Amino acid sequence: MINKVDICGVNTSKLPVIPREKKEELFLKIKSGDSVAREEFVEGNLRLVLSVIQRFNNRGENIDDLFQVGCIGLIKAIDNFDLSQNVQFSTYAVPMIIGEIRRYLRDNNAIRVSRSLKDIAYKALYVKEKLVNKNSKEPTVAEIAKEMDLPKEDVVFALDAICDPVSLYEPVYHDGGEAIYVMDQVKDTKNTDENWLENIAISEAMKRLNEREKNILNMRFFEGKTQMEIADEIGISQAQVSRLEKSALKNMRKYV
Repeated sequence: MINKVDICGVNTSKLPVIPREKKEELFLKIKSGDSVAREEFVEGNLRLVLSVIQRFNNRGENIDDLFQVGCIGLIKAIDNFDLSQNVQFSTYAVPMIIGEIRRYLRDNNAIRVSRSLKDIAYKALYVKEKLVNKNSKEPTVAEIAKEMDLPKEDVVFALDAICDPVSLYEPVYHDGGEAIYVMDQVKDTKNTDENWLENIAISEAMKRLNEREKNILNMRFFEGKTQMEIADEIGISQAQVSRLEKSALKNMRKYV
């Protein structure tokens, strides 16, 4: 069924592709209320919906239904997308489309979850959305449980009951270039590329310094010592330590 060309009356073999520059132009028109630009943007991103629903091919669901639900997610993404965030629309829209389809599948799941458990889960999702809107950040499970006046374990169990596990390495979108995987949508605040590259750059820049400069910067910034403490330890004046520190940092900036 996933290979059918005509879905919901749309010939998927002839779906248009909008260049990135034109997407930004259309978005500006959409934000000003241009319905024609909105329709063109939706049509130009239907390939995105088509790519996402392929991952649900083994669910036995009607492909036309999934496509329509995916389009709802696409429209929600368009309504909430912010150009100022400097991210590609596809990166933002993919999780929205997936979320909409997963909600549809949860509500039509053949595996029966108790009504009370579903109620807790859906209330938790509602409370989560309310807290996000109120605090502009993702709430913790503990915060959701406190708002609902329920034990945290009950909320976790209820949410787990309506969710299916997904591999981090599962592709969710492919636009002819590199694929977007689930793990691309998960943020790692510790092991970021920026931190890794920054550490390498600093390490390489430190190698350009002489031993005295390396020693001073190591004590100053890695051991947390004051210039006066360093001066006493290596037997020079505080003013000399200050000059050497500034000189070393100036040299490092050439390579960082």
